[in-house]
Amino acid sequence: MENMYILSVCGMGFGTSLMLLMDIQSMAKENGYKVDGEATDLGSAKGKSCDFMVASSEIANELSSEDVPIISIDNLLDKNEIKEKVLPMIEKLSKEG
Repeated sequence: MENMYILSVCGMGFGTSLMLLMDIQSMAKENGYKVDGEATDLGSAKGKSCDFMVASSEIANELSSEDVPIISIDNLLDKNEIKEKVLPMIEKLSKEG
């Protein structure tokens, strides 16, 4: 896979989702992956093309009808939780690609 494209989603589309995206990109880079992405709000995320979406657990429930994997994060400040949930998806997609 060339570059993964992910959406980080929060209620407003800035702040939380931007921080989440930066955490994911930083973690991916540390592990040798390049991840492109966009921080967006719930309404804009629906129907967008991406490899997977990452969101808080409340927002993730609202995205359940999307046809890409949705990764639900319980504590957006917990970098370990983000890594434990997102890195396996990045590894899986990079093998498939």
